[in-house]
Amino acid sequence: MTLFVAYAIFAGLLVGLSRQLNGRLAISTTPLIASFFNHIVGFAFLTILGLALGNLILPGATDAPWWVYFGGPLGVIFVTAGSWLIPRIGAVNSALLVIGGQMVTGVIFDLVRGAPMTFWASALGVALILGGVALTQRQK
Repeated sequence: MTLFVAYAIFAGLLVGLSRQLNGRLAISTTPLIASFFNHIVGFAFLTILGLALGNLILPGATDAPWWVYFGGPLGVIFVTAGSWLIPRIGAVNSALLVIGGQMVTGVIFDLVRGAPMTFWASALGVALILGGVALTQRQK
């Protein structure tokens, strides 16, 4: 379990770094262009990695329901939104609001799926995140 926690924290660090880099690129260009280059470079990286490791297209990929592939367009919207938000509301507010949104959808998906969870603890976590954003917005 410790390995999974460390991996999740590392992935979160990479998301934060990625948002900063794309936000900086969006300042020099536009959020849409920043997102475009993010995905082109990512596609090239994954293609090279897939060719080097083999199994670029795994068996069963065509057996998945058609709607699961909407993760790609949703990712484009996420990256573009992050590139637009970072220069406007800052890194901390962007991160907290994105995490808050992820927590809300995570709680909803776990409820729908019937996953074991403590609803009130999850709801409190979401409230604390959104409360933190509200506190950072207060006038001094």
